[in-house]
Amino acid sequence: MDFWIKAAQLLLSLSILIVLHELGHFIPARIFKTRVEKFYLFFDAGFSLLKFKKGETEYGIGWLPLGGYVKIAGMIDESLDEEQLKKAPEPWEFRSKPAWQRLIIMLGGVTVNLILGFFIYMMLLFVWGQDYVKPGDVIHGFAASPIMEELGFQDGDQVLKIDGKVPFNVLDVNKEILFHDVKTIEVMHPDGTVETLKVKEGTDMDLFQAGEMQPFSPRIKRAVFDSVFADSPAMKAGFQNGDKVIAVNNNEVVYWNELTEVVQSSKSKEISITVLRNDSSLTLSVIPDEKGTIGVQNKTKPEEVQIISHKDYGFGESLAKGFSYGIGTLNDYITQFKFVFTKKGSTGVGGFGAIGGLFPSAWDWQVFWERTAFISIILAFMNILPIPALDGGHVLFLIYEMISGKAPSDKFLTRAQIIGMVILFSLLLYANGLDIYRWLTGG
Repeated sequence: MDFWIKAAQLLLSLSILIVLHELGHFIPARIFKTRVEKFYLFFDAGFSLLKFKKGETEYGIGWLPLGGYVKIAGMIDESLDEEQLKKAPEPWEFRSKPAWQRLIIMLGGVTVNLILGFFIYMMLLFVWGQDYVKPGDVIHGFAASPIMEELGFQDGDQVLKIDGKVPFNVLDVNKEILFHDVKTIEVMHPDGTVETLKVKEGTDMDLFQAGEMQPFSPRIKRAVFDSVFADSPAMKAGFQNGDKVIAVNNNEVVYWNELTEVVQSSKSKEISITVLRNDSSLTLSVIPDEKGTIGVQNKTKPEEVQIISHKDYGFGESLAKGFSYGIGTLNDYITQFKFVFTKKGSTGVGGFGAIGGLFPSAWDWQVFWERTAFISIILAFMNILPIPALDGGHVLFLIYEMISGKAPSDKFLTRAQIIGMVILFSLLLYANGLDIYRWLTGG
């Protein structure tokens, strides 16, 4: 059931974004009196699930949910319709229009996705407001990852300032460290002393390579196995739902991270865990898998480990804040490519399975629109990349034409389109292949 709920949210989100993206091309094309032959949600390779014709345009829903398209007369696109190009240009064709009009048509889809993402963020803040956690309101302080401990941070630290500024939401500390080149963090240690610690250059990449994508996480003072997954190392070792961990390798455990740190550092090595079950202690041995997990889950709720504050926004405030949030989201997404272009990052990309994983297993409209806004901004950025077959590829060639005064030949554009399609389908197969591999291996 969880799968189908996530799949339904993904399908609805993509459908909204694809239709609006294609409208971004369709509307300026019609304004400039350019004929649009087809307008499709999803691809109709071979046949359509639904289609009808109104005026000069065929509207439809394809069966292959990998995107959508508008087929604009006289344009070299994924249809590779060379027969049309052999005829003399007609005044209603794309190729007959001035370069500036063609540029607006090609930028329309990206522009709509970008504006839509910002607009959704604005409305989210206006309708639901924003939850946040003030510095000092993480009840038991943060658990510091091993790399952060090497820099002098301690379990139980309260983050007070980041680069000399008090953060609005202290939980943003991880995003700041990974994406924004943080230099210093001021913390209050468990003994009450306040210290400003330096974050050395390259810490972001060190954290990524070590798999420590949560440098700081709120400490959970409840080391209980709420769920023990079927066929996991923990279940095979004899652990049960409700077991309370009191020691690992004969060392007392009070906080959940005191267990997880040992598990994660003991990949394929046997460890002993002592639990309290029915008022009796029981020590069992277990070997974490190669990912450093044993297949258990702690379901402590966020409000049990942090004091959550809330801020409502007026309409004007929500517009400004939503725009700022959208810019920040776009900047963070672009910045994260520094991780993608590494040996480890190249195996961390994902396709539709990874995108579907962004959605929760229970339908929540607030989360749905948050994820939709995020995906819309991602689509805007990805589509404007200067790769032939993407909007950005067409834009690149149009800018070249406007600067040089000479349009690339139809033969060149056709070859570029084919190369771009090969690149895109290869990336699509690679990303979705990784999704399938991770699903098969439980990754």
